[in-house]
Amino acid sequence: MRCTNSDPYVPAGARPVKVVVLGPFAVGKTTLVGAVSEIEPLRTEERMTRAGQLIDDLGQVQGKDTTTVAMDFGRLTLTDDIVLYVFGAPGQPRFTSMVHELMRGALGGLVMVNTSDVSLSFPSLTLMEDAGLPYTVVINEFPGSPLFEDAEIRESLDLHERTPLVRVDARSRQSAKQALIALVNDIILSRRTEPAR
Repeated sequence: MRCTNSDPYVPAGARPVKVVVLGPFAVGKTTLVGAVSEIEPLRTEERMTRAGQLIDDLGQVQGKDTTTVAMDFGRLTLTDDIVLYVFGAPGQPRFTSMVHELMRGALGGLVMVNTSDVSLSFPSLTLMEDAGLPYTVVINEFPGSPLFEDAEIRESLDLHERTPLVRVDARSRQSAKQALIALVNDIILSRRTEPAR
């Protein structure tokens, strides 16, 4: 669907494309959405409480005191005819039903991975595959994280050989933008243009 000149948020003739960013708690989804967004990003972060600590596994998280409770939202004009609406999803298992709703209408997504424990990204990969969405795997290179070759990560995640895998610094706009470019290229190449239901 092409947008009309009356749409103040998307340039005339541009196609809005919804993408989702999934991954485990504290992997850098909010940071990535904020880094790539050309508008002030919408964030729904709240302070973590003792009650939340009883539900969420915070074992590998140091110094984080807020969490996304609904979504992050940003926008990026990628080309003259493609504008990305980027939705970051909460990472805790208790938000899975909300993530399903957030994925409606998406054409693809990013699955973020922390190499300290790649298995934490398995649920996000399953969500993408169950929805039939093309996705790009994004290694957020945290300082001090273990370093693995791409082949090792692909094997650990059991990735198809054509699934894009990129390494980024989620704090850097130019770096994080490469993940979205890889995703859009994959969507175009796969010719899968039906949004998730």
